[in-house]
Amino acid sequence: MTFLDQLRSAERQNGSLLCVGLDPDPGKFPTHLRGDTSRIYDFCAAIVDATADLVIAFKPQIAYFAAHRAEEQLEKLISHIRSAAPEVPIILDAKRGDIGSTAEQYAIEAFERYGADAVTLSPFMGFDSVAPYLKYHGKGAFMLCRTSNPGGDDLQSQRLASVAGTPLLYEHIARLVQGPWNLNGQLGLVVGATYPAEIERVRSLAPTVPLLIPGVGAQGGDAAATVKAGWRGQGGETVAPIVVNSSRAILYADRGLAFADAARREALQTRDALQAVTCRNN
Repeated sequence: MTFLDQLRSAERQNGSLLCVGLDPDPGKFPTHLRGDTSRIYDFCAAIVDATADLVIAFKPQIAYFAAHRAEEQLEKLISHIRSAAPEVPIILDAKRGDIGSTAEQYAIEAFERYGADAVTLSPFMGFDSVAPYLKYHGKGAFMLCRTSNPGGDDLQSQRLASVAGTPLLYEHIARLVQGPWNLNGQLGLVVGATYPAEIERVRSLAPTVPLLIPGVGAQGGDAAATVKAGWRGQGGETVAPIVVNSSRAILYADRGLAFADAARREALQTRDALQAVTCRNN
């Protein structure tokens, strides 16, 4: 299946729009694991096992592994996800952005070394920095578009006088991803949950591509507003998928021995809150 097919299949099977972000910070681990970088895999695998039937995707953030020399643990974790939840796609959150042969190497890293189903990218260097990823047919790539951090305004909300209609930069990116860049239907967009009005604007410009929406949970994004702004369905079927990410609120729901049980409760509550909005909007 293509990445888009995988998303739709996981959404149907698990009744979910929730993506669990795997951002392991050993300093925040439960007491019996805290500070032990050799237990990153153990911690993340327990979260995966506890939430595998509740999610549309898992999203490991590569920096949280690389910073602790835990790339081999990341490879092991992705293999574990494949075994424990074969129907759930894996988005490697890497935010790569480079051109030519370097982009080709990053694509090999994401899709061959780690075996991810999709990757996050920066579009800042243009289409030739994206093209190497599109050679992997069936794989997905999410372009940073309107991010949830306050500094996103520094560039993303600037007007492009040289483009017809003088759109904001993030609007131009949305149009490119909906149109000329999306050669094989492989592209999606990253839009932060903290800006529901911008999610709705991006959805109007890119009505069919999947949206990866971080920021629900610890960052304060509102689940109901996020789904209302970005998800589109008709007749019980999803037309435009969204992948709503929550990381810290789920990973660190409890610091005791029952941390995985607490993570499951938090994931279930978030999954159900997201799903309730789709039922009202369908």
